[in-house]
Amino acid sequence: MIGTFEILMNLNDGDTAQKGTMANEVVIAISPAFGKELNKTIVKVDHSTVLREIVSGIEEQGAQPRIIRSYHTADLAFMGHQAAKLSGSGIGIGLQSRGTTVIHQKDLDPLSNLELFPQSPSITLETYRAIGKNAALYALGESVDPVPSVNDQMARPRYQAIAALLHLREAEQVIKNKKPVEVEWSFSIKEEAN
Repeated sequence: MIGTFEILMNLNDGDTAQKGTMANEVVIAISPAFGKELNKTIVKVDHSTVLREIVSGIEEQGAQPRIIRSYHTADLAFMGHQAAKLSGSGIGIGLQSRGTTVIHQKDLDPLSNLELFPQSPSITLETYRAIGKNAALYALGESVDPVPSVNDQMARPRYQAIAALLHLREAEQVIKNKKPVEVEWSFSIKEEAN
C-alpha cells in the first residue's frame, strides 16, 4: 500500500541574528507570521513544504542555508536585503507568508534584487527549489540563469482580496524595533496510510 506523507516543520526563534562568516552561506529571511500565525501560502501550500524546497535547493548546490525571522518588517525587498547583509556570502532570500520570494545581494539597493518572484499564486514547488539552487550558485560565485517564472495576468484580480487579508495578518506581527532573530529549524516526515 502506498501512503502519502506530510512534511512537518519545527521553527524556534533564538537570539538576535548576527552577520555570518561562511562564504557559502545563504540566509533565508522569513516574515514575522511565517510558520506561526500563518502556515500556508496564498494557494494553500504548507509553509513547511515551501521552506523545505528552498533549503533543499541550497543544499543540493553545496551551500549552507541559515534561517532568520524578520520582525521589524514584512516587506519582501527589505527582508531579502536584510538576509543578504547578514549572510556570509552576501546572498539572501526573502520569503513572505503568502509565498512571494526574492533573491537579494548585500551591495544592491533594497528595492533592487537579483531575482524577484512577485506572483506567489504561480510559484510551484519546483520553482521554490530552483530559487534555492540559484541563490546557492550566486553565493558560490557561479554563472546563473534566472529561474523561469510564470506571469499570470489573472492572478492579481483573482487573489487581490486574499493577498490584502494575508498582508494585514502579516503586518499585525511586525514589531518595529525588534531585530531579526536566528531560527533553529528542522523538518520531519509524517507518513499517512491510504
